[in-house]
Amino acid sequence: MNEWMKKAREAALAILQPTRRDLERGLALHADSTVCDAYGFSPTTSPAGAAVARALNEGATPAELQDMSEEGMMTTWLREPLAEAEYRDAWETAGVTCIFQNAGEEGQSVKRLVKRLARFTFVTDERREFVSRATKADDIMSAKREGRHCLLFSANGVPLAEEWVNVQHELGYVRIFRQLGVRMMHLTYNRRNMLGDGCAEPADAGLSDFGRAAIAEMNRVGVIVDVAHSGQRTSLEAARASSRPVVASHTACMALNRHVRNKGDDVMRAIADSGGFVGICTLPAFLGGNGTISAFLDHICYAVRLLGADHVAIGTDAGHPIRNWKEEDANAVMKVNRPRWENFWPPGDPVLAPEWNRPELSMTMAWTNWPLYTVGLVQRGLSDDDIRKITGGNVMRVLRETDRPPRIPAAQ
Repeated sequence: MNEWMKKAREAALAILQPTRRDLERGLALHADSTVCDAYGFSPTTSPAGAAVARALNEGATPAELQDMSEEGMMTTWLREPLAEAEYRDAWETAGVTCIFQNAGEEGQSVKRLVKRLARFTFVTDERREFVSRATKADDIMSAKREGRHCLLFSANGVPLAEEWVNVQHELGYVRIFRQLGVRMMHLTYNRRNMLGDGCAEPADAGLSDFGRAAIAEMNRVGVIVDVAHSGQRTSLEAARASSRPVVASHTACMALNRHVRNKGDDVMRAIADSGGFVGICTLPAFLGGNGTISAFLDHICYAVRLLGADHVAIGTDAGHPIRNWKEEDANAVMKVNRPRWENFWPPGDPVLAPEWNRPELSMTMAWTNWPLYTVGLVQRGLSDDDIRKITGGNVMRVLRETDRPPRIPAAQ
């Protein structure tokens, strides 16, 4: 661990204060388990700010600058030895075998979604001896046995032709992206689209007929339906309409903190009834309470009491920012005066409020603190079997069930 990782570990331990017995049991259990982040980010470098600044001076468009910055964050470590060393250290410190990797930028455009997918395909091609692409649960188990790591690909939208010829033509790219390795897709991302309402839409109008057709196609080809950013009604209707497990890969419990990104009890039960899981995230604004690792554990335990351990996971919605290599921050030369479409939150939403973005809160749940998530669950009295399900088993179960013949949907 570098100094930052050590400080994050100390911050979490100061809150948990585990007994020596709980600490040793939790760390041993974590090391022995096949740990899967239900939705997250592999370690990222800072953008090559000098190159971005140079492109800005040469007249690059905002879209070009964003593209350069994002590619730099995802791939710079491949050519910078210090950054690569920390990339590897972060994986090992976290004790994570697999991440359901955000590998498709928010939206439905094929051109927009394919860029991030290409970058992570490139990464796993270049360093496959350390981090490879996974498409099945068996790939994750193989990585664990061999001391490697892997990425499962998720897209933050359902890829659409956007030509509106007919439903079948419009959904043709679902199969293609599945062939490219994508195993999970968001129905909506905060706002309304042609499939349904996102969580930030006040109308909460639910799933469209086209959304039902999209779910049927995802069921058919074997792609997991993710409602993490969908509205309450859209999430509920999707869980009931799907013939395969539906998940909310990175969310929290509405009963503990009323936030638009969280899920109510009825939605969570419907997701469990579909065979899916609710993944608890590590974002302080969504967790509420004291916003630290203790609030995070509160949400996991609440979900376990409501749904049972078979339907709870951890989807951090976070990653480790590499600090061993840093150029000028690209954000210093990229001025954004209006929020991006997907970040169009309701007025007064706390997601960007300073009180929820203090480093001392998120540090206690740093991605490299994954072993302490397991220690915390040991402290809360969960059995080893239940902890194994929450920290990875349920992700692999849903992957396996998505590859099987679809079940008959629940009656509407």
